Amino acid sequence: MKRLQVAVGVVKNAEGQVLISLRDTSLHQGGLWEFPGGKIEQGESAKQALARELKEELDITVIAATPLITIKHQYPDLAVQLQVFLVEHFSGIAKSCEGQLFKWVKPADLTDHAFPAANQPIITAAQLPPYYAILDDADESLLLINLQKIVSRGIKLIQLRLKTVSPQTLHSFFEQATPLCRQQGVLLLINSAVNHAAHFAVDGIHLTSRDLMAANKRPTFLPKTSKRVHWVAASCHNRQELLHAQMIGVDFVVLAPVLATKTHPETEPLGWEAFEKLVAQINLPVYALGGLSESALDKAQQAGAQGISAIRAFLDA
Repeated sequence: MKRLQVAVGVVKNAEGQVLISLRDTSLHQGGLWEFPGGKIEQGESAKQALARELKEELDITVIAATPLITIKHQYPDLAVQLQVFLVEHFSGIAKSCEGQLFKWVKPADLTDHAFPAANQPIITAAQLPPYYAILDDADESLLLINLQKIVSRGIKLIQLRLKTVSPQTLHSFFEQATPLCRQQGVLLLINSAVNHAAHFAVDGIHLTSRDLMAANKRPTFLPKTSKRVHWVAASCHNRQELLHAQMIGVDFVVLAPVLATKTHPETEPLGWEAFEKLVAQINLPVYALGGLSESALDKAQQAGAQGISAIRAFLDA
């Protein structure tokens, strides 16, 4: 079945709010909220279609649009492919040119609105930052120092991969790390292989590839506790793991290694071409990991990634 090609914009204003509009009840999926955009006409690129649609619908002019995520979805009556862009730079003041209701909402409040099913991964992508730092346990004495370095770089999403740290050291670390991250609006995810991972106040869990493949559904609570999980991420290295992550309903994944790494020199890297092909097969935000620096962000986004994940890149001066 031929897919309807649609360009979609996650339009953010200077306050970081996202613009959403209400679909007319006479349209397909009418009465639901959506991100602005429209059908890509013959001879148009996705970016050209988005710029035209945002001008026609909202009277704003796109200055820059960054690839965010591409979604393929099959409704009972329609197959669609949504090419989604993040639009943070535009001119003009948004107004309703076609009579549709629209409003600006905080990214965290998007889940309070009813969207078409195809839009769910976009809601997740709209809430996630471009960088996902990994704090590892190479030197216990540097845990807090390295965390402070990462936070000072403005990173808002951090995985705590502290698999060999003692429970006593973890408790001491969290006593200082939790208030620091809460104050700075930083989300902390704990690796599922961390000893006593469930005992700590975190925003979610990051599944190792082994724990991912052992799971037959999305974790709802941290192991052995009643703490509800908000974010669920997973480590993936191949198509099977990616598809399983999507099947059980994780929020986002890390795909590695893209390039050769010092930590795993024996592992054959995917390369950007294979990375892009794998990302195109799932409807999930994907972070690229492995031998990458912050400067690789544009390359990663052009290959379909949400952004960059790294250990050392966010610690370097």
